[in-house]
Amino acid sequence: MTHVILLCCLVFLLPTESCRTLCQADSKSKEKVSARPHGVCDGVCIDNSHCSQPCPPDTQGNMGFLCRENKWHKITDTCRTLNAFNIFEADEYSVQSFGEGIKVHEYSGKSETITDRLMQKCPADLSCVIRNIRQSPRIPGNIAVIVQLLHNISTVLLTDVDEAKMQSYSTMANHILNSKSISNWTFIPDRNSGCVLLQSVNSFARKLFIKKHPIDISDVFIHTMGTIISEDDTGMNFTFSMRVNDSSNEVSGRVLISREELQKVPSPSQAISIAFPTLGAILEASLLENITVNGLVLSVLLPKELRRISLIFEKISQSEERRTQCVGWHSEDSRWDQQACKMIQENSQQAICKCRPSELFTSFSILMSPHTLESPVLIYITYIGLGISICSLVLCLSIEALVWGQVTKTEISYLRHVCIANVAATLLMANVWFIVAPFLSSPRTHHGGCVAATFFVHFFYLAVFFWMLAKALLILYGILIVFHTLSKSVMVACLFSVGYGCPLVIAVITVAATEPGKGYLRADACWLNWDMTKALLAFVIPALAIVVVNLITVTLVIVKTQRAAIGSSMFQEVRAIVRISKNIAILTPVLGLTWGFGIATVITHSSLAFHIIFSLLNAFQGFFILVFGTILDPKIREALKGRVNSAKWISRVSEKYQVSMSLSCSDSFWSMETPSKKMKVDVNEFKGK
Repeated sequence: MTHVILLCCLVFLLPTESCRTLCQADSKSKEKVSARPHGVCDGVCIDNSHCSQPCPPDTQGNMGFLCRENKWHKITDTCRTLNAFNIFEADEYSVQSFGEGIKVHEYSGKSETITDRLMQKCPADLSCVIRNIRQSPRIPGNIAVIVQLLHNISTVLLTDVDEAKMQSYSTMANHILNSKSISNWTFIPDRNSGCVLLQSVNSFARKLFIKKHPIDISDVFIHTMGTIISEDDTGMNFTFSMRVNDSSNEVSGRVLISREELQKVPSPSQAISIAFPTLGAILEASLLENITVNGLVLSVLLPKELRRISLIFEKISQSEERRTQCVGWHSEDSRWDQQACKMIQENSQQAICKCRPSELFTSFSILMSPHTLESPVLIYITYIGLGISICSLVLCLSIEALVWGQVTKTEISYLRHVCIANVAATLLMANVWFIVAPFLSSPRTHHGGCVAATFFVHFFYLAVFFWMLAKALLILYGILIVFHTLSKSVMVACLFSVGYGCPLVIAVITVAATEPGKGYLRADACWLNWDMTKALLAFVIPALAIVVVNLITVTLVIVKTQRAAIGSSMFQEVRAIVRISKNIAILTPVLGLTWGFGIATVITHSSLAFHIIFSLLNAFQGFFILVFGTILDPKIREALKGRVNSAKWISRVSEKYQVSMSLSCSDSFWSMETPSKKMKVDVNEFKGK
């Protein structure tokens, strides 16, 4: 595949400016896996191995395959029919045979490039390549050739772009923007092709010269409108209505500029807008991101004085259950950025956005979260539950500190309470960071703060799970290892190594491996990324693995409790059942088994009931730990009762002491005031005796 790419570069002899270099990591990863010689890629294969085979007859290039689950899957395709000769209409250049590699190299040695030839043959309207481009199949190699050509044209032509050139340019772009070609963009080796196309069209349209009359160039998959604006205008409005594919209804989009904004224009200026119905899906396919553009992509090219515009997007998928975001395309970072726009109004049919066009942001759209289930009930449950849990955990730690000396007299009780106290402490910190993090930072405006918040949330929630694992291992140690014991200091060191060491290693490796490539954070929240780097697996895999281990532990406890009751009387069996139920109730929140419901919530289109159950069980986990791990512990209750009785005894002693002191002071005062009377009384008493 490498020599084909080099050959393509020699033919075109043109520099390529990518939006960002995404293929470097891919090429490095390919060096580490075994490669298979050219041939037919079929049959059984070894996972992560690569295979390459030539393209079908009458095409140039090759196809790359990757083995997944013992089957070959196509990942790249450079097959093309267009080249430097046959892209032009029939002339003296095109008599060469397509397969003559020597002729290609002879031509590539000349200083004349394909763009130079285009400027020589048809400089007035660029129409000499239109017919052959229209007739070419929309295969990945041809798409890449046309994207490169459009990029080079936009770079070479600095001025004098009239309506005829814009029409030809739009026709070329329209061919590869066809909805039937979207799936083929996935196989283009350069993942930047979609953003290169968007930037090229915007760059070329910015050089368009509009005379007196407005311009309206309409194709099926690209529509360009332009007009002259001035401060005297009452407002400006571009309205588009286009089909996303052959079977869908038309989707509309509008660009509105208010009269107040137009008054900032110092002199008559140009305003150009371009609508793309399929470009959003193409960007999603080429960048392999798990986002869905749910409206037209609208490019807006305005004078720099205009900073506020309104955009109205009709939704392609009209669903109220999915969250919608107004976004702008960041031309340098090649990503959708919600900081460029804000939502003004939304319903199930359309969204109204207020956006700020600039040199970085010229294209806008709306995104739909693909599988996000939004419900106010979940939000209320989460934050109310977390608030109650935080208070419960503070109370739990206070009780542990109050009775620590009374309940940790034996080695096993000491280790048990070390686990419970650290589970409560780490869960408390995790919940606090979870609530505070969104208010402290956001992924775009305060990237560093968001990274720090995500790291601490990741670390403390992992610490919660690993301390739960430590608790489970302690239970297993007590059940399975009876005759061999470790010293208290060794056990404490092991518990802290598991509880804090493992989470710290995982959290540090995750941020170190993903943050340099800006793949640590989600685009819309301070949490681990999933779409780009799958960093979220660094939390999901350890958490679910620990839940499984803890579930096995609870099962062993139940089996051991049940065996003790076999052959006993009915009364003892009932007591065993009660004891089993109590063990399950106590161990479920302490060992984090409620997180197992999270598996149901990640299933696509899962019921809202699963989300509510998951939120209830885990948002109130701190409260459950207080009740089942602390209050229901008889030793803790006995110690608390002793502390209360001790406090009452101290209070009574204090009261008696205060009364006696008061009486003593009173008697002294009385004897000083009436000594003769006191003496008389004493004498009479003496006489009476």
